[in-house]
Amino acid sequence: MGLFRKGEEKERNKGPKLLWWEHPGAIDEMSRRISSMFSMLSDLLGADRLILKAGKLESLTLMRSEDLEQRAMALQRIVFQDPTITVAPSFDELPSIMDELEDELAEMLARKRLDESIEKKVTDKLQQKHEEYVKDVKKQLLSEESGPETAETQKKLEDLKKLEERKLLTSAMEAVRPSDLAQIVGQDRAIRALMAKISSPFPQHVILYGPPGVGKTSAARLVLEEAKKAKYTPFGSNAKFIEVDGTTLRWDPRDIVNPLMGSVHDPIYQGAKRDLAEGGVPEPKLGLVTEAHGGVLFIDEIGEMDPLLLNKLLKVMEDKRVSFESSYYDPQDKSVPEYIRQLFEKGAPADFILIGATTREPETLSPALRSRCAEVFFEPLTQHSVQEIATNAALRLGVRIEDGVPEMISDYTIEGRKATSLLIDAYSFALYESQGSKDVLIKKAHLEDAIRAGRMTPYVNIKASDTAEVGKIFGLGVSGFLGSVIEIEAVSFPRKEEKGGNIRFNETAGSMAKDSVFNAGAVFRSITGDELAKYDFHVNVVGGGNIEGPSAGAAILLAMLSASRGIRIRQDVAVTGEISIQGKVKEVGGVFEKVYGAKQAGIKKVLIPDGNKKDVPSDITGVQIVPVDDIKECFEHIFEGYRLGPEGIQSDDGR
Repeated sequence: MGLFRKGEEKERNKGPKLLWWEHPGAIDEMSRRISSMFSMLSDLLGADRLILKAGKLESLTLMRSEDLEQRAMALQRIVFQDPTITVAPSFDELPSIMDELEDELAEMLARKRLDESIEKKVTDKLQQKHEEYVKDVKKQLLSEESGPETAETQKKLEDLKKLEERKLLTSAMEAVRPSDLAQIVGQDRAIRALMAKISSPFPQHVILYGPPGVGKTSAARLVLEEAKKAKYTPFGSNAKFIEVDGTTLRWDPRDIVNPLMGSVHDPIYQGAKRDLAEGGVPEPKLGLVTEAHGGVLFIDEIGEMDPLLLNKLLKVMEDKRVSFESSYYDPQDKSVPEYIRQLFEKGAPADFILIGATTREPETLSPALRSRCAEVFFEPLTQHSVQEIATNAALRLGVRIEDGVPEMISDYTIEGRKATSLLIDAYSFALYESQGSKDVLIKKAHLEDAIRAGRMTPYVNIKASDTAEVGKIFGLGVSGFLGSVIEIEAVSFPRKEEKGGNIRFNETAGSMAKDSVFNAGAVFRSITGDELAKYDFHVNVVGGGNIEGPSAGAAILLAMLSASRGIRIRQDVAVTGEISIQGKVKEVGGVFEKVYGAKQAGIKKVLIPDGNKKDVPSDITGVQIVPVDDIKECFEHIFEGYRLGPEGIQSDDGR
């Protein structure tokens, strides 16, 4: 058994001859041989097949025995496939039995490897022959049906080659596009949240909300690049970023055309390959979901997608595979190529991460889509952020800008994309004026030319002021993800008619806004002690906007108090909140966006309902946030030189 070296044989022969098991470690060595043979059988047959085979040969109990003889008999039955072996070998016979079993197992392994090798060669040869045959048939058909090139076709080919050679330089928008996450301005909170959801061992599907031009697409593209660098993410170095616009996704309900999910070119339809069409073989065409396999599928304006197509997408997201169907597919047809057969029978892989972007509000999106995705909100850009974007764009273009140009751009847009576009327009005017000089300076005059050419108007028309006024106050509104300042004014006159006074309000306002006026009237009486019937009030929203919701109630009441008492209102303070008939300032929606709108207008202080203080980030700068619970708490912040005393509204000097 090779337990001794040749040099030791003479020493061994001098004494009494030892049996094999009497040698040190011989029994352990035999046990390891038997265990190793069971492991090799498991690798050869498979664990499940080995157990099944042992069961049929009544060897399961023998395999688990601690006696070497019984385990050796189990090996004999399995290797020789002989259930009639009922006598276990003796202890003396174990070495010879194991040698015999090892020889037989070696032959089995050799036969298996030979069979596998032959099978692979046959498969490769058949595939090669099939491909060669298809190529030959295709060449023959083309040679039979296509005539020789004519002078006209040759000329068209040359024209096409000339077009291919003609290329424009990189566009200006591509040059200023962010190439790093640090270059995306004003979205630190959103980018951090997006990174946490994508750059993870278990990345999530995500929906990005926010106004247009704030960096949602750029952030999605760059986050994938960062995720590919991390070792703990499932994204490989070749992971793709497939971008598509949800508004342009068109499809045929019959799935003849579906660029997103993929479709089947049936042989009778245009687009089918000639060799497949003549054989009546349908061919699946893979869609963008399969192209994005292992990467990210980015759908811009996902809220505009066809609902039925969106439901199909959700099904693919769950299954991670696209299935194909065709009445022309015959699984028994031997002429069907293997890749087509596999696509019909197994489907195409579509394991990707979906990132959708939308400018719509969350409530308008499909609940089924939202339930499958995490949500990240991008913030509206402040004027400072727009100025920084314009400055950075100038640096990447390699041009100088005059002082005040970024500030001027921020007056006309709150979109980062529009800011860079406006700068590029001004750059074009400056370049034209300098006759192509390398040293270009963009002046305010060039920007004014671009603004006039685009017939643009300032984005923010309402500006805060340091001068207090009577009967005029700033409220706050929100549309989508954008907040804005609403200018509300009120005038009052003593009643002239015998009957009660009148309150006039914008006809375009919604019912809830009109209810706020009457609530304000009730609180007006409790604060002043005066009957509304003593006055004729006219409350106006400058610009005549359609106000929906009750959030202007507090501002309307303060404007009415100012108008009736001649009290000046600070013009650098804005108010939002619903007013109850008890004088409480109730919670409203969109406070986060409203605060940003106030910053745009230069507001220094914003009064919000106490219940909304959780909605405003603690790190916001540039504007003071004051939570209030009762309308009386607003007086010291709103009215200049006045306070609420025991006898109503009094000046600071007690009058």
